[in-house]
Amino acid sequence: MSTPTVVVVGGGVTGLVTAYRLRTSLGAGARIVILEQSDRLGGKLRTVPLAGDPVDVGAEAFIGRRPEMPALLDELGLTDQLVYPAGARPLIYAGAELHPMPGGTLMGIPADAQALAGLVDTATLDRIAAEPDLPLHWERGGDVSVAELVGTRFGEQVVRRSVDPLLGGVYSGLSDTAGVRATLPTLAAALDDGAPSLIEAVRRALPSPSTSPVFGTLRDGYGVLLDALERAADAEIHRGTAASALRRAGRRWSIDPIGEVDGLVLAVPAPQAAALLADAVPAGAEQAARIPLASSVVVALALPRDSGLPRNSGILVATGEDLSAKAFTLSSRKWPHLAERDVELARASFGRFGDAGLVDADDDLLIALARKDLATVTGVTAEPVAAFVQRWHGGLPQYRAGHDEIVAALEAAVADVDGIEVAGAMLHGVGVPACVASGTTAAARLTTRVAG
Repeated sequence: MSTPTVVVVGGGVTGLVTAYRLRTSLGAGARIVILEQSDRLGGKLRTVPLAGDPVDVGAEAFIGRRPEMPALLDELGLTDQLVYPAGARPLIYAGAELHPMPGGTLMGIPADAQALAGLVDTATLDRIAAEPDLPLHWERGGDVSVAELVGTRFGEQVVRRSVDPLLGGVYSGLSDTAGVRATLPTLAAALDDGAPSLIEAVRRALPSPSTSPVFGTLRDGYGVLLDALERAADAEIHRGTAASALRRAGRRWSIDPIGEVDGLVLAVPAPQAAALLADAVPAGAEQAARIPLASSVVVALALPRDSGLPRNSGILVATGEDLSAKAFTLSSRKWPHLAERDVELARASFGRFGDAGLVDADDDLLIALARKDLATVTGVTAEPVAAFVQRWHGGLPQYRAGHDEIVAALEAAVADVDGIEVAGAMLHGVGVPACVASGTTAAARLTTRVAG
């Protein structure tokens, strides 16, 4: 097939990477169409001007130890955009006090009792220390929520003060809605391999010590990447256009408003994927519908210089504190390139799965809450020079217990149908590198089917 027509539904980073990979593999003659129902590309990545300079109001970093982002930036000629954190440490706000982020933990789960000294009470420390003496009941290949596993072994304080803040920062959820196998795969593997206690499983699952930076970002924001991917994909882009009526058309596919196409990739959140697959791949639709989403809000604040932000990268908030915000990123402390600006930047995050009441609050209230909570945890009361409110409705999928089985069933159902692929954060990771990998895989599979 010399000039195939393929459609990518969804113009987030996954969809843009998919379109770029399809362009590379199918060649200049292929018709590649992106259908994006909103008025902008980028999905949950967005860079906006704030106090005269670009600021990310969605994801603001990526895991630097994964290879996908450095490789993609190199391909696109953006290596000079890659920057790393300053090395400042984060804090946890728990018990109405600031505490250093514990070391020696896996997503807040300690490898020994002393890791959480000062963050939890003495009774909890004693319980952690005694945990290796208790029988461990773990079903090989099984799954439970992180809250159930950690709570039964270490107690509620560890869950709410140490684990919830970190999981909430990644998934906008809680330990209760996070499955061990999908969110902590190395821990699940250690338990499957017979670790006799949770402490021993954490020790085995901890990554090897490394001097390489954990995180990275782009000097001028993710918008630079999105623009480069759009140019490289050279696709026919329909913004403000919802896809619908996906159905088989002989050996091809039909999707409104494009008509007949040779293949397509669904790079959209799970509810949209479920709706599109309902008639064409009902078994896949049933699985996608089982993946819920969490909504959140980011309030970006530009503060005057010398406003008094602590010399830390951010502050995570324990569950149950008398605050509306769940976390703060002290951007000017975290990133050296942002410290050079004429203002100090901070971001407040609101909203967890099942608690999205603030998502649709008006901007003035959200900014006031961000300032109030920032003052509570840091003492900073300076009037912002500028502020920006970004709502993320359905921003992040929840990887509940059994998520891997859901994804396996979804992918198997789609694999049985020629010419269609699924991709995105609902599958194998919510971070940008995982989305890049997902889009790359989907494009390669579709290319094989279309070109073959």
